[in-house]
Amino acid sequence: MPQHHPQLIATLAVGLGLAFLFGVVAHRLRVSPLVGYLLAGVAVGPFTPGIVANQEMANQLAEIGVILLMFAVGLHFSLKDLTAVWRIAIPGSLGRMAGATLMGMGLAWMFGWGIGAGLVFGLALSVASTVVLVRALQERRIADTERGHIAMGWLIVEDLATILVLVLLPSLAPALKGDAGASAGDLVVTILITFAKVGGFIAIMLVGGRRVIPWIMHHAAHTGSRELFRLAVYAVALGVAFGASELFGVSFALGAFLAGMVMAESPLSQRAAEEALPLRDAFAVLFFVSVGMLFNPGILLVAPFAVLAVLAIILFGKSAVAYGILRVSGQDHGTALSISASLAQIGEFSFILVELGAAFGLLPPEGRDLVLAGAILSILLNPVLFGLAERWRTATSRPVLPPTTPAQMPEPPPPRIPISVTALGDHDVVIGYGRVGSLVTAGLRAVGRPVLVLGDAEDSVMAARAIGVETVQGNAADPKVLAAANLPAARRLFVTVPEMFEAGQVVQQARAANPALEILARAHSEAGVSHLRRLGADRVIMAEWEVAHRMLDDTAGAQVMLHPGLGPLRPTPPGV
Repeated sequence: MPQHHPQLIATLAVGLGLAFLFGVVAHRLRVSPLVGYLLAGVAVGPFTPGIVANQEMANQLAEIGVILLMFAVGLHFSLKDLTAVWRIAIPGSLGRMAGATLMGMGLAWMFGWGIGAGLVFGLALSVASTVVLVRALQERRIADTERGHIAMGWLIVEDLATILVLVLLPSLAPALKGDAGASAGDLVVTILITFAKVGGFIAIMLVGGRRVIPWIMHHAAHTGSRELFRLAVYAVALGVAFGASELFGVSFALGAFLAGMVMAESPLSQRAAEEALPLRDAFAVLFFVSVGMLFNPGILLVAPFAVLAVLAIILFGKSAVAYGILRVSGQDHGTALSISASLAQIGEFSFILVELGAAFGLLPPEGRDLVLAGAILSILLNPVLFGLAERWRTATSRPVLPPTTPAQMPEPPPPRIPISVTALGDHDVVIGYGRVGSLVTAGLRAVGRPVLVLGDAEDSVMAARAIGVETVQGNAADPKVLAAANLPAARRLFVTVPEMFEAGQVVQQARAANPALEILARAHSEAGVSHLRRLGADRVIMAEWEVAHRMLDDTAGAQVMLHPGLGPLRPTPPGV
């Protein structure tokens, strides 16, 4: 047995292994797995006893994580979403960043740091985490609501502003450090050269990249090989980032972001995002682990009041600024509170900023430790703060919309009116009004069936109501919401939501409420089919089976058994 341990393999094995263990613990404690990844890095860092991973190797692997993270941000960047909320997002996000940066600079001045350290420190405290925000919005099912769109719009503007800072920081570093050899003329020339390089790169990407990258993806897709398509995605992301750095002196982050933004215009962008996801997540984990390795936990004992001051800026300082801007913009109290609380954290961009600031000698080590401590604690506390804000918003508004009829006005009733049971009988109930639910509802209405739609997304419920469908807004897994559907008097129940846990709860409660009810549900796997049937669904539809059914329906041939134990899934056509 060889006794040597290759550094690359050792770093990957230790980093991913501990990240998994700490991530599972974090998940069990119902906090963001990012906290677990950061703590895994702390565990193998030089400031804690035990195994010490190779920091240089971890940093190189983390660079890949940064590239893939920024590539994903570019893939999901939508000018359409931004323009829909630009009147609030642009002034709001820039105002919040300015307010938080000034607070951070004031705190840095109290610590006796220079203006360069204060600027980097303040900017790092001002930028919210894309990963944390998206997960929080999705978990609370508000990503598609107005406040979800506003929060994402703010984040897009913040990301773009931070990318600009990352581009300019290397050029501004000598002046920010107070380097006597850096004259104003040299600084202006350096900035102009930087802008010229960045402008040239952007022009090439927008002109040539828009043609070349979609062409590459198109031909990769037409090979019919999933491996080649996935390889094309990674080659574009890493190749453009590396080329931008080598040829134009542009950061990996900006190169990857523009590559993703250009690819987002391709019809294959959604598939590209799905293919990039596994490798992106793996290297993003290593990025957070590498950041955790830099954190010195001793800062919590040496400077506890400084840590609390940083945390206060992140959780309350910049949230107060955001709340004030939103209220001035005309948002109600509950919406302003919810959005400001969702952004009360810092994450991946903050880490990139402090790493760059430390590399150029702008930020002292204790500044990096304070930012990392603030990030870990804010990610840990943000779900609690966000949850309280959402509860406050719910308590001061109407928690569930009662059933409405087409003759009623679309305005909501006064707050706190209890939910009432629909007067419909012998009706069909549709759970969810997404792509599947809306088609099911349209088909039922086309044959004259009375329909009731239950949905928890405000936009989808309003869309169903707009075409004259009776609706109830709320999570159908909630017994009080499901009771409003009057299931004992219903004929059929269509469960169209894709989440198996929620769908299972609905099916189980519905079967208990009406043993004779016909229940149809959807699933994405055979395990999901078995799960829903076990809980009481009469029929469970899986997309892959239905595609096969249709192909066989159009084929003359013998009876075909598609699934062992279920029998023929379509009867043999007469005369075959």
